[in-house]
Amino acid sequence: MNSASSNLTNNATAASGAVSPTAGTPATPAATAASTPVASINATTTGVSAPAATASPTFSPLYQQIKALITQSLQSGEWKPGELIPSEVELAGRFKVSQGTVRKAIDELAAENLVMRRQGKGTFVSTHHEARAHFRFLRLVPDEGVPHYPESKFIEVKRVRAPADVARLMDLKSGDAVIFIKRVQYFDGVPTIVEELWLPGLIFKGLTAERLVEYKGPMYGLFETEFGTRMIRASEQIRAVCADAGAAQLLNIDLGTPLLSSERVSFTYGDKPVELRRGLYLTSRHHYQNELS
Repeated sequence: MNSASSNLTNNATAASGAVSPTAGTPATPAATAASTPVASINATTTGVSAPAATASPTFSPLYQQIKALITQSLQSGEWKPGELIPSEVELAGRFKVSQGTVRKAIDELAAENLVMRRQGKGTFVSTHHEARAHFRFLRLVPDEGVPHYPESKFIEVKRVRAPADVARLMDLKSGDAVIFIKRVQYFDGVPTIVEELWLPGLIFKGLTAERLVEYKGPMYGLFETEFGTRMIRASEQIRAVCADAGAAQLLNIDLGTPLLSSERVSFTYGDKPVELRRGLYLTSRHHYQNELS
């Protein structure tokens, strides 16, 4: 997780100073990106003077600069989730670099699940509507049987002011509007997860309990399709706790039953936090699974 966080932070830093060329326009920005260190690109495009001689310049490999330009296009919506992006040859021509450089950039984007290669079809912008994406953020899997998505029962959906701890984690001001969601998730009819979610009110304006109930796909698919927000990565903390009275009632378990508690902050492009999720997991028939690479 730390590695992914570091990579994405670096991407966001590089992208903030890069200008993505478009078809039919001079390739000067791309050529600049291809031959100029990231520190120089930032100074040029933002109009900020170059760092003082005492500061050491930060150089970025060429493929990283191309990766940043492609990420910028993804963030701006030039290529939307599920859409085919230009071929490596087309991107190489657009950015005035070799096809191998573009391939290396796309390799990293694919490894970070920002794009997905399909044999014989090309490279597509990843989407939460893909079958494999449904389980990327759902880590609770059954001890026996095939992993499957749970059913949800929404307990509460309301617009509130962000508590101080929520605002801090989501990079908001204390008291800013947030959407609060509380739900219980069921596997094969058995209540297994209690979750509380906080979403920025400005981004998710119009999200209602009715819309959540009628939407049958994954929640992140709804966020992506109707609110233009795609979850890119998440940072999560996990610990063991005992069920309090509220959790025991919702999960139909004894008071004090061991549970797994998680706190997750999910981020979209530019490393912007857009969701805080706190969950309690009953692990009598399930376990938390995470693949490390």
